[in-house]
Amino acid sequence: MATLALCRKQLPVDAYIGAGAIRNCIWNHVHGYPRGQAGDVDVVYFDAAMAPGADAEFTRRLQAAQPATQWEVTNQAHVHLWYRDYFGQEVAPLATLAQAVASWPDTATAVAVRLRDDGQFDVVAPFGLDDLFELQLRWNPGRISRADFLARIQAKQWLAHWPRLRVLAN
Repeated sequence: MATLALCRKQLPVDAYIGAGAIRNCIWNHVHGYPRGQAGDVDVVYFDAAMAPGADAEFTRRLQAAQPATQWEVTNQAHVHLWYRDYFGQEVAPLATLAQAVASWPDTATAVAVRLRDDGQFDVVAPFGLDDLFELQLRWNPGRISRADFLARIQAKQWLAHWPRLRVLAN
């Protein structure tokens, strides 16, 4: 909650915390692991008019406010500008934050949450929340191959860390 509130306070955009920060929090809780942050915090937003360099400034603001956290801020409207150089694959420009989240590699990770000024949550979960809460790993073919999905699970050691996870064939 404090991290969500910090994003709302520090950033001039509708910023969401997503991907591993949400997934790991839920999986740790369901596994009975102590509270705490696992990994970095992915902050995403969508603003095609924002200058591409804004992400670095937003990351700096968050880092200054909460230095113990590893922040990664990404304007999803600009992913197509750098994705090929970073991942070796061309992607088309995205039209919305929901479309961006829907392109993430697995359905349990394709979730983003923000805290509104009124204390309520906005949730972007194009595949729903069942896989996340039911500890199911399901490949999303929107951006990566099934082989890359399985290699990602292995490289990140998810099944060793969260032994109740199930990889679903799809």
